[in-house]
Amino acid sequence: MPETLIEINNCRIENSNKILIETLSWKMKEGENWLVIGPNGGGKADFVNALAGSLKIIPNSPEPDQSSNPIFSNIFQSSTEIVSLERAAKIIQEERENDESDYLEGGVDHGRTGRFFIAQGLFNIKKGEALPAEAKNFEAYPAIKLCGVEKILDRGLKYMSTGEIRRTLLARALISGKKLLILSDPFAGLDKESRSILLDFFTNLSNRSVKNENMPHIILGMERWHEIPDSITNVLEFSDKKITFCGKRDEYEKLIEAGKSKNEEILQKNKENLSKELDFSPAKNNSASSEILIQMNHVNVGWDENKVLVDLSWTLHKNEHWLIRGPNGSGKTTFLELITGDNKQVYCNDVHIFGIKRGSGETIWDIKKKLGIVSYRLHVEYRMLGSTSLQNVIISGFRDSIGLYGAATDSELASAKKWLKLGGFEGRETETFGNLSYGEQRAILILRSVVKKPEILILDEPCHGLDELQRQKILQLMELIAESGTTTLLHVTHDPSEILSCEKHILELHPGDSPMYKIINS
Repeated sequence: MPETLIEINNCRIENSNKILIETLSWKMKEGENWLVIGPNGGGKADFVNALAGSLKIIPNSPEPDQSSNPIFSNIFQSSTEIVSLERAAKIIQEERENDESDYLEGGVDHGRTGRFFIAQGLFNIKKGEALPAEAKNFEAYPAIKLCGVEKILDRGLKYMSTGEIRRTLLARALISGKKLLILSDPFAGLDKESRSILLDFFTNLSNRSVKNENMPHIILGMERWHEIPDSITNVLEFSDKKITFCGKRDEYEKLIEAGKSKNEEILQKNKENLSKELDFSPAKNNSASSEILIQMNHVNVGWDENKVLVDLSWTLHKNEHWLIRGPNGSGKTTFLELITGDNKQVYCNDVHIFGIKRGSGETIWDIKKKLGIVSYRLHVEYRMLGSTSLQNVIISGFRDSIGLYGAATDSELASAKKWLKLGGFEGRETETFGNLSYGEQRAILILRSVVKKPEILILDEPCHGLDELQRQKILQLMELIAESGTTTLLHVTHDPSEILSCEKHILELHPGDSPMYKIINS
């Protein structure tokens, strides 16, 4: 009979303040490969974080008529490592909080490198301590090669792309020797090649762990039923902080198929509501105009010996909606940060935004008042102000601030309430940003970005962490905004299913090639 690895019977999950999931019963046996899934805020994140040890699993008091006592047993105990969007965001948050650039003679604190970060997981070394000799040979480790991080080991974490940080986290988890790996939404932010490698790796590792006790077991957490490895045998679904399915994969697939028509009805109604409430009816003429919004001439960006953008020339006209694509680390986020002003090398390049050359006396606020932004950087900054209410996060979109400073006007309050209702957050105005799941946080930031109907909407992997239904709703909103003729979209995504029909122009980045970019117009 298969050995029981984890058993949870009539327990609860709680943090230091409150109970998150009141009743939980689940069992994982040898030979089973589990997928944990569910809508944003439904309890999936609480469950995987509890298994990883960051939340408490506590047996409930037994009822008199119970046939079995509450129990929690886990053979993995502290031998668990988690790779998630939240974990990646926390790492960048730590790098920013510990940045000592202001106190260094050279003015730049590169922070922890990928090599040092991985070594911390193995040897428990602290900042400032010398690397063990073994860390200098990380390039030879199979896990390092598998994750494709050999060339970025000596780069600071703060200079890595989202996908590169995720791969570095995965490499550290694989090298750690932990017996249970929890991979939460592992494909988010990864390019096509990395997704394929990770999918093959998961399948091979799952099969080998059944036969080899030295191989780690894996629990896969996903927001969407998308790219699910064939080796998954069982599914655990959470919704409304409860288990709503626990069983075999084929049984869950039947439920997914049966629910498609219902979701289509929900999405159709959502589109009608958006069109009605936001008055985003298609403009009579929203084709590209001669008005130039952004112009870049022979732009070069990099640091040390690392060249990110090389001799890039590009022009954005009003109502030209662009898809920005390229492999992890190709410079997509750097390109967008030249526009938002978050990369200071814009001042030593020929970049014009709204007809003004950057560095000619305009302030960053002159630029940002015409921009709506969703990015990993913004998400990290807001996580550092987790006590901000959802209402104030939305209102801050009018003021281009991180957090809200000063009293909100009546019109701002009314607008925030309307957007929260459209986003499915009605009645939750006073909840704090930090208490939301990662996916819910992302949805709030998207609402914040569009609240003022900006001239340019910059979307850097906006659907990270969103469940399938929420993702489709956001894509509907983006399409309606594009059709309105008031806002021009710049959109980064690695997921082909997220490409919008309005995105007729593509900027494709090819690091190492000459030229390093290609423009495609359809």
